[in-house]
Amino acid sequence: MEREGRRGDIEKGAQVLSGQLGKTVQRLRKAYNLSLSELAEQSGVAKSIISQIERNETNPTLATIWRLSKALDVSIEGVLADTDDRPILQKQSRADTPLLVSNDGKVRLTIIGWIKTVEWLQWYEISAEPGGALESEGHQRGSVENLSVITGEAEVDVSGVVERVRAGETLRYRCDRPHVIRSVGDTTLQAVMVNIMKAAVLD
Repeated sequence: MEREGRRGDIEKGAQVLSGQLGKTVQRLRKAYNLSLSELAEQSGVAKSIISQIERNETNPTLATIWRLSKALDVSIEGVLADTDDRPILQKQSRADTPLLVSNDGKVRLTIIGWIKTVEWLQWYEISAEPGGALESEGHQRGSVENLSVITGEAEVDVSGVVERVRAGETLRYRCDRPHVIRSVGDTTLQAVMVNIMKAAVLD
């Protein structure tokens, strides 16, 4: 009986948190550029359930939240702790920072941006071995990418227009069209990339 009561308290806690849960799941999904169908396939949670969660139309079980957290590569605490009364100082561990790795293992893209700003401002840490390339489709119209190289050398190709970027340099370019970042130096490319997703003007 005591165990059932404890389980009930946990479930009630999950229901209270469901208001911010939907926004958090949606922001994480968009950060990974995942469709509802893709997240459903990766998590094992039905597409209709994920859609209801994002619209705050259902109170998911902890099992469902756990599956989504695994698919989105973030701890369950990270999914549930998105409250408005947290202190301004927020530290995120390396283990809880989403990381994307290319199929050949040469490019690692770490999502270091704030989830709350993902719809209009994103920033990433890029690590690419020589020969590694990060290929991207065009983002929304007017979007601008800012690539700051820390070490190594990058070649940025925006729809056939190519520019080299060396350590200490920053390149800004429209990213609302297909673009590729290649590591072309003899050493590993380390860079920070900031994406302004709302319409921006380049003089």
